[in-house]
Amino acid sequence: MMFVFNYIEMARVTGVPVGWLLVRGQMLKVMSQLLRKARQKSLLLPNIKVEITDDKFEGAIVIEPKKGFYAEPIATLDFASLYPSIMMAHNLCYSTLVSKEDVRKNSFQFGPDDVTKTPNGDTFVKPSVKKGILPEILTELLGARKKAKQDLKKEQDPMKKAVLDGRQLALKVSANSVYGFTGAQVGKLPCLEISSSVTAFGREMIEMTKQKVEEK
Repeated sequence: MMFVFNYIEMARVTGVPVGWLLVRGQMLKVMSQLLRKARQKSLLLPNIKVEITDDKFEGAIVIEPKKGFYAEPIATLDFASLYPSIMMAHNLCYSTLVSKEDVRKNSFQFGPDDVTKTPNGDTFVKPSVKKGILPEILTELLGARKKAKQDLKKEQDPMKKAVLDGRQLALKVSANSVYGFTGAQVGKLPCLEISSSVTAFGREMIEMTKQKVEEK
C-alpha cells in the first residue's frame, strides 16, 4: 500500500501522470517541473539537439574512512541537501549563466557584486540581478518537504502519516534529481557549466569542513 502513496505523491509533486512514473526515467520529472515553472513566468524552453561529446567534469570528493576498531564513539557529519543547497546559494541555473564570450567582452557590464565566479571558472548572475528558475524550483521543493516533515511529526492517523511520508520522500527525490538532470549529456537540457560548478563548490565545502574538524 505504501508504494501507492509514494507514486501518487510523486505525481503530485512533479506533475507527471502516475502511469508514466512506472515506465519513464527521472529526467521526465525534472523536465515537467521546469516546463511548469517556465510557463508561470511566460518563458519558453529551447528544444535543442543533444550531441554526445567527450566533455567530462570532476565529480564529488570521497573521503575514505580509516578502517579499524574504535573504542570511543565516532561522530559523523553530513550536509543537508548539499547539491540543491549549493544551487540555491549560488543561483546556478540555465537562466543565470553568463557565457565565457560575454564575460570576455563584458557585454552586460556586470559589476563584481552582480556575479558569482565558480571554482571551475564559470560565471552566474546573483539573485539581485535575476533569480534562477532551478533555484526557485529547489526552494519550493525543499520548503514543501520541511513542511511535510513537520506535519508528519504531528500527525497521529496512520493513513495520513503514510501520505505525508510519501510526499516528503517525493520532494526529496525530486530536489536531488535536479543536479543530475543538468549533468546528463544525453538528456533534454544538459549544462555542464552548472553540474561542474555544483561539484566544484561541493569539493571546496567538504575539504574546508575536513580541515576545520582536523584542526580541533
